[in-house]
Amino acid sequence: MKKVEIVFIPVPGSGHLVSTLQFAKNLIHRNDTISITILSIPSPFPSSLSSYTNSLVASEPRIQLIDVPQPPEKPPSIESFKSPAKIFSLYIETHLPNIRNIITEIVSSHAKSDSVRVAGIVVDFFCASMIDVAKELHLPSYLFMPSNTGYLSFMLHLPAYHEQNGEVPKDSDPEWLIKGIEIPVPPRVLPVALTDGSYSAYVKLASRFRETKGIIVNTFLELETHAINSFSDDDQTPPLYPVGPVIDLDDGQAHSNLEQAQRDRIIRWLDDQPQSSVVFLCFGSMGSFEPEQVKEIAAGLEHSGQRFLWALRMPPPKGKGMMPSDFSNLEEVLPDGFLERTQGKGLICGWAPQVEVLAHEAIGGFVSHCGWNSILESLWHGVPIVTWPMYAEQQLNAFRMVKELGLAMELRLDYKKGSGEVVGADEIERAVVAVMDMDSEVRKKVKEMGEMTRKAVKDGGSSFASVGRFIEDVIGNNCGSN
Repeated sequence: MKKVEIVFIPVPGSGHLVSTLQFAKNLIHRNDTISITILSIPSPFPSSLSSYTNSLVASEPRIQLIDVPQPPEKPPSIESFKSPAKIFSLYIETHLPNIRNIITEIVSSHAKSDSVRVAGIVVDFFCASMIDVAKELHLPSYLFMPSNTGYLSFMLHLPAYHEQNGEVPKDSDPEWLIKGIEIPVPPRVLPVALTDGSYSAYVKLASRFRETKGIIVNTFLELETHAINSFSDDDQTPPLYPVGPVIDLDDGQAHSNLEQAQRDRIIRWLDDQPQSSVVFLCFGSMGSFEPEQVKEIAAGLEHSGQRFLWALRMPPPKGKGMMPSDFSNLEEVLPDGFLERTQGKGLICGWAPQVEVLAHEAIGGFVSHCGWNSILESLWHGVPIVTWPMYAEQQLNAFRMVKELGLAMELRLDYKKGSGEVVGADEIERAVVAVMDMDSEVRKKVKEMGEMTRKAVKDGGSSFASVGRFIEDVIGNNCGSN
């Protein structure tokens, strides 16, 4: 059979890139006629993602990497961090001419050899502008949604909302009725991008989704049965391919010596703790807290009496980007004597190897920002979550996990990073105690869903079948337009 090449255009953000690359890897492991080309857009912020990408590509001969040159336009300005989704989508668009040139060259080189054909282009939803390149070259395009079907439902609903209302939603507006989400959604838990200046950028992105030939979603049928089935008779929306959970269980990121030493320290400490006795607090690659909130978390943990592992990060200086860093002196931000009083019972770290920590038998609960990758990782390992969303679509994820799916415990559903709100120690204490209850209904449901996550990706599972359907559809494309 003639070999086919699929071109992937991911975005340089860890929440997107890791699952995109893992999905690409899954495809070549399923079918030996497929090869993958990754077009790597440089990150606008300091990042170790390129080392992750290079390491994965080096281990997979049928995945090749092409670095997209940086365009002559200036990188995003510091002021633009107020509207990260807007500036990020604009930044991606500046790479369109270079990406057009690269894909045109790939297609023409294959046309000469006739041994391989480009069967399609897979674009991250932030790269929806790249659909135009696929159309120009008469190639089918597919959208990769690293989040869930509920979030996809919201995005597909957004252009119709905009057409009807034409303005940014307010918290005081009526609840939204979104096809694919079983219960009404209060505006306060809608993605932060709608109110941070990125509203028009989101409408523009969402309006392109239905122009693709299919939408690949990092979810699975057993988790989002209602959401996925709601599209089964929708002839306005391209076919959905629920292929998840797509997660990097090996935590394949290339770590620095410092991170390796930190990892060893964390795992050694966990090895000494009783089974299911530790609550893990970790808030994603951009999660951080101001000193006032740090003190409340510390007091809540201490009063809860639970063992804890806390990945504590410091916010970047104002106007100096988005990425947090480790505190240089913990005693300056923690309550007096906290480290001494909790010695042996708790460990504070900066960066943490989240997947490996969640897999450890000592972990019994997870206080999380509710990024979708983190949710899938916790479900895979059967660890119940306490919701503390920060940014992006995490408020909607938290709301659905608690109110619709019953798979998480509520601390906050509408917390927004940078809002100035401080969550009190007593609330934190109650949530930590609740998530560590070994007999809770949520824990039982999470354990059951954990078994389903593993079955979904095995031969005979729902996502395994969906990946197979995607491969058949892509290989079956006759290079016609989408």
